Amino acid sequence: QVQLVESGGGLVQAGDSLRLSCVASGLTFRWYTLAWFRQAPGKEREFVVAINRSGDDTDFADSVKGRFTISRDNAKNTVYLQMNSLKPEDTAIYYCASGLSGLKYTARNYAYWGQGTQVTVSS
Repeated sequence: QVQLVESGGGLVQAGDSLRLSCVASGLTFRWYTLAWFRQAPGKEREFVVAINRSGDDTDFADSVKGRFTISRDNAKNTVYLQMNSLKPEDTAIYYCASGLSGLKYTARNYAYWGQGTQVTVSS
């Protein structure tokens, strides 16, 4: 079965950096758009960033532009989220997702999801 497993979350201070990883199995990784979403306590899940199948096109939420980058290694079935200049408002559970519908902002376009990794940014 398809599995997406995130790692790399943790507790950091404002201004610090973190890199999240998501390893996929059970699917033909290179066929899929990969995305990161996040969900803060008491809030809806929101789109963060997506990367297309070949890795040459990305789309970011305005709130993370210039601070976050996404990359993928199709040979390793892995997608990365590099988060720099972290802010307390970035605190959330971060989810990796995969889908076949291209760069999309809405969760319903992604068929497979990881279990999430907690990122906490203290002020």
